Amino acid sequence: MEILVCVKQVPDDSQKVVLNGSGQPAIDKITPVANAFDTYALEMAARFKEANGGTITVVSVGSEDNKTSLKNCLAVGADKAYVVTDAAFDGSDALSTAYILSKTVEKIEAVDNVKFDIIFCGKESTDYTTALVGPELAQKLGAGVVTCVTELKLNADKLEAKQETEDGYNIIETSMPAVVTITKPNYDPRYPTMKSKMAARKKEIPAFTAADLGTDASMVGAANSVVKTISLSEPPKKQAGIKINEKTFEETFAKAMAVMTEAKIF
Repeated sequence: MEILVCVKQVPDDSQKVVLNGSGQPAIDKITPVANAFDTYALEMAARFKEANGGTITVVSVGSEDNKTSLKNCLAVGADKAYVVTDAAFDGSDALSTAYILSKTVEKIEAVDNVKFDIIFCGKESTDYTTALVGPELAQKLGAGVVTCVTELKLNADKLEAKQETEDGYNIIETSMPAVVTITKPNYDPRYPTMKSKMAARKKEIPAFTAADLGTDASMVGAANSVVKTISLSEPPKKQAGIKINEKTFEETFAKAMAVMTEAKIF
């Protein structure tokens, strides 16, 4: 079983992000980490590999700094890693990123002489949250796709996925190759051991450029992205609440009702 996991490096979402003087997110001093949903995808891939055998390859599109996150992936279940980095890719939107990843899939399959059975992606990234890269990648590869997966198992020669929806869950079966996007399962990603960390540090992470992938220059980069960012703004600051603490329960309740009536809450 050949498995690919796509990992995006993003600013640590536990840190508050503000806009700088140019109206752009001030993220220079925020530690980059692997996207949370991608870590869930890797953990599910690792468990799938443990149950069915196979090899896990991880790939990340971005700068050479992305190797930090990839090293962590190698320490918690991945076998091989590649980074895709080129200034020509800067500013690519979800559609362009899916195109880059599709060319990366072709490149890795050719280099390693494999065919990927399953491609895992996080449901969305915590920086732009479009949730589009996985489905668009599947479309470009001509593969099946199941989104918002919380469980995945092999059923004969097909995949059986439990998909989370607003109304509950669907059980969906798809043939391989397939792309699955992973939401939060009922477990957390594993922690690396000291031994696995040391082993990961010794592994080489090859890099691919636009020339290596043979990408069409008109399909990548900010200038060729179909989605344009018009402006960015910080979310409004939450207003302080009102504390109601009258002498009796009845008085407190009456005061609360009066406040909500005045605010036209109902």
